[in-house]
Amino acid sequence: MTRAITGAGRRPSLVNLPRVTALGGGHGLYASLQALRRITDRLIAVVTVADDGGSSGRLRDELDCLPPGDLRMALAALCGDDREGRLWADVLQARFQGTGCLNGHAIGNLLIAGLWDRLGDPVAGLRMVGELLHVRGTVLPMCELPLSIEADIRGLDPLHPDRTGTIHGQATVAKTRGEVRAVRLVPSGPPACPDAVEAIMASDFVVLGPGSWFTSVMPHLLVPQLAEAICTTSARRILTLNIAPADETDGFSPSRHIELLTQHAPDLALDWVIADPVFAANDPVLADRVAGLGATLVLADVAMRDGSPRHDPLRLASAYGNVMSVW
Repeated sequence: MTRAITGAGRRPSLVNLPRVTALGGGHGLYASLQALRRITDRLIAVVTVADDGGSSGRLRDELDCLPPGDLRMALAALCGDDREGRLWADVLQARFQGTGCLNGHAIGNLLIAGLWDRLGDPVAGLRMVGELLHVRGTVLPMCELPLSIEADIRGLDPLHPDRTGTIHGQATVAKTRGEVRAVRLVPSGPPACPDAVEAIMASDFVVLGPGSWFTSVMPHLLVPQLAEAICTTSARRILTLNIAPADETDGFSPSRHIELLTQHAPDLALDWVIADPVFAANDPVLADRVAGLGATLVLADVAMRDGSPRHDPLRLASAYGNVMSVW
């Protein structure tokens, strides 16, 4: 069944807010959290830990720690709406300038990495940062070990466009111009963060996406304990599709995005799939693909008004609110 969503979502009762776990990383998770925090304070973000580029990659290599960048962005998304909260969010996201060794490092990355180095516990360090910032919710890593992404790519060699090769690293996969055929985590079968598994199992709703499909959305389904929790939880599962294909999914239709998830996690079931009608307009099999998973396709205008391929947090909150209002 397909239904269009318009208007503002109905906020659940303050005494009965839903427990929501959002999975992802980077800018996609940031948008999702900014939307979800308008619906509930009982919010947990489970964040991918495979980033190996930029400031995160440098800290990861130097300190042998989790890449802090996506975790930092999730914390910034959950900072308060008051003046102090907005200031903390700006501080976390600000980067050092200049030509020295601090150039390009985000202040929040250094704060998080410093606490990890002092405490020796990633979850405790993130909890301390959250308490300092008075965030609305909790941020957890999907795994307490730094992971890498490996992908099979077709079309890497222009002289042999049908040949498949392998590339390594999140930053490399995210920017590939070849066709991604499959992704894996290294090491394979990593242990999930126990708190993340507990959060998924105790949730009323689990939200997957939006974000870079192979490097932010799919990795959660490649951690066996997380995948099992996502597939067996009694929570209702919501998949949020992107506004448009990113580099790593260039040319992929919305239904192809869903197909890739089910190829990597055959037991995955969904309750709702939220799609922007513009992206979904030229995909005649999307409704059938969604129905095949036992889910409802929700067409909602969730794009930014400036035409950029980003989610508008207020519009996305309205879509989430309407879906969750049946809870």
